[in-house]
Amino acid sequence: MEYQVNRSCIAITTVPVDQLFRIDMDLIYITTFPNAYGELIIGDYRQQLCVLDWKYRDKREQVDTRVCSFLGTTYHEEETLLHRETIRQLNEYFERKRTSFDLPLLFAGTEFQQKVWRSLLEIPYGKTVSYLELSRRMGDEKAIRAVASANGANAISIVIPCHRVVGSKGELTGYAGSVRVKQKLLQLETSSQQPELFSGTLF
Repeated sequence: MEYQVNRSCIAITTVPVDQLFRIDMDLIYITTFPNAYGELIIGDYRQQLCVLDWKYRDKREQVDTRVCSFLGTTYHEEETLLHRETIRQLNEYFERKRTSFDLPLLFAGTEFQQKVWRSLLEIPYGKTVSYLELSRRMGDEKAIRAVASANGANAISIVIPCHRVVGSKGELTGYAGSVRVKQKLLQLETSSQQPELFSGTLF
């Protein structure tokens, strides 16, 4: 299966490593990261992580279009220093050597979506919560459908741990990377539980 994005939202080029510091700040620089759990797209906008998403997820084109539209720019395929640092931290996470991420995040979504994503950051490593409980924590359990929708719209997987949200009886519900990957991530975390996931900066 080929990676499909809105072609009005992407340009492709390559540059020497010594030019990585000299980048156009108004583009979303993307690269891909194949790993044991799947393949991730990493997006860097003004040295902030705005995309860390599964390459072959459902609604790939819709997510790409939403992010580009929100930031008023386009994708540009080129490696950056933030990409390298993100990959380094992800590798440590996959190797059970890291339980928190120290990366600058940029949320490309509505005010409500951003509120949900911030709430996801409060779910401890190795733990899960239900959609209902997440809605209660946000102050409105009747908003469960809207919360579930915002959870599904998360474009910064793993770092914003939407995989830690499950059904009311603990069942694994849908996940952009597939339910199988969701199960593997939860198994990875429960093998060495630590209290806190995120210690980076939000913008």
